[in-house]
Amino acid sequence: MPDTDSQPYPRFDVVVVGSGAAGLTLALRLAHSGQRIAVISKGALAEGSTLYAQGGISAVLDADDSVEAHVADTLAAGAGLCDEAAVRHTVSHSREAIEWLIDRGVPFTRADGNEGDAGYAYHLNREGGHSHRRIIHAEDATGRAVETTLEGLTRKTPEITVFEHHMAVELIMMADDDEPRGRCRGVYVLDIEADVVRTFAADRVVLATGGANLVYLYSSNPHAASGDGIAMAWRAGARVANMEFMQFHPTCLFHPQARSFLISEALRGEGAVLRLADGSRFMPRHDARAELAPRDVVARAIDAEMKRTGQPHVWLDITHHDKAFIEKHFPGINQRCLELGLDMSRDPLPVVPAAHYTCGGVITDLAGRTDIAGVYAVGECAFTGLHGANRMASNSLLECIVYASAAAADIAARDGTLEPLALPNWDESRVTDSDEEVIVAHNWQELRRFMWDYVGIVRTTKRLERALHRIELLRREIHDYYGSFRVTPGLLELRNLAQVAELIIRSALDRRESRGLHFIRDYPHTLPRAMHTVLSPEPERNANGGFGVSYRPL
Repeated sequence: MPDTDSQPYPRFDVVVVGSGAAGLTLALRLAHSGQRIAVISKGALAEGSTLYAQGGISAVLDADDSVEAHVADTLAAGAGLCDEAAVRHTVSHSREAIEWLIDRGVPFTRADGNEGDAGYAYHLNREGGHSHRRIIHAEDATGRAVETTLEGLTRKTPEITVFEHHMAVELIMMADDDEPRGRCRGVYVLDIEADVVRTFAADRVVLATGGANLVYLYSSNPHAASGDGIAMAWRAGARVANMEFMQFHPTCLFHPQARSFLISEALRGEGAVLRLADGSRFMPRHDARAELAPRDVVARAIDAEMKRTGQPHVWLDITHHDKAFIEKHFPGINQRCLELGLDMSRDPLPVVPAAHYTCGGVITDLAGRTDIAGVYAVGECAFTGLHGANRMASNSLLECIVYASAAAADIAARDGTLEPLALPNWDESRVTDSDEEVIVAHNWQELRRFMWDYVGIVRTTKRLERALHRIELLRREIHDYYGSFRVTPGLLELRNLAQVAELIIRSALDRRESRGLHFIRDYPHTLPRAMHTVLSPEPERNANGGFGVSYRPL
């Protein structure tokens, strides 16, 4: 339905939706191939989940470590659901990924020769699930170091055009004789400051939009993590997998002024222990690995102890280290805690679990290609098979760099460009400005509350059924609202979160076992055969949320 008042931008070869580590890596890797690249950023260019990542990037760097050890650790953490080919692909390219970042100028922390790094030039941490020290980091603000470095390079690269404060609305699908599903030829984008939807034409669109953790009431992620790429790909006809596996970070600071501030897993790697209010330690009762157990184990243990004791949080204690050690190894966390009146060298920190990482996502191959011709997905919005039923600490930034590099290589290798088409412009001829924004705010809060209560760390069939009933009603309300009023960022995020919430709930209901991050009381045991939960849109019903559910063996 054409709209002659729409305002298109010039045509690009590639549009990258998202400006975290995955999106900027792909844009920079592709920049010298002669392609015209647009980077779409919902907020400021550097704002996003990458900026707040603390711990580091896992890679085989130490002389005592090996690809086989890293692969084995990842497979163990994934509880039988990792795709071994994806794991080996990622780990085998880990050193190359780190060297690329070092060459770009990322200021990783240097070793001082006394911390067991077997002569490697950079200091390596150890985190839960890892059998070796293999976490390269920039003090305790690795994400900030990576993101700001890549941001600076992106702004200096003439082949890349940056569009800040722009939000993707929908992929533009066009008929194609060679593609039964059609082909993506661009994306509609809301220019937030100008309040107009623009048409971006492109041969290829890369989704690098991050996860969907804002679907929960308590999240460690910034405001942008609203599942936009997953929802858009689903509506365009892409399959998604393993959406029931939502990782909760065990230790988010419990403080009214810092509800999303993470306390890095690296503290537990340096000996921090979890305690109850009476000072007693509880992790050894839950797992032989105690505080170094994988995140799902630690998060469930904290959740169980909070429910058992009625305490609103537990305590993370690293007071066995002196102030000098803490200031050296955790300067950012220490500074933020001091600003909040907390001295972690003297007193334990109050912590709770919070939604942290989306392990499922849009199904891709090893080059980041999705089911949809012309669409790639990289980073947290993608399902590559690396994480399985539980993401091992610090594998996520590695996945961003490795798969963004692979996707860039695949795009650069494609011959020629597609013949330009006249794309339909965004149609606002039958909508008005909303005078009921309170509906968006109310539905946003309701969605996040019932997802936290019914689809959280520990689940039951009855709770999931209640959640499904609520999301079906809520999605109908949102669908009616969306069809009547002009789009706003809040409405777009609510629509996407509601879509992703339904994907999570249906996937959780269909998995009748407990595995990794998915623990359901009705089915506490793990089935002998590991299978992926694959959801496929039914095109004729997709506008109303049609689903096809299948299972795929490893």
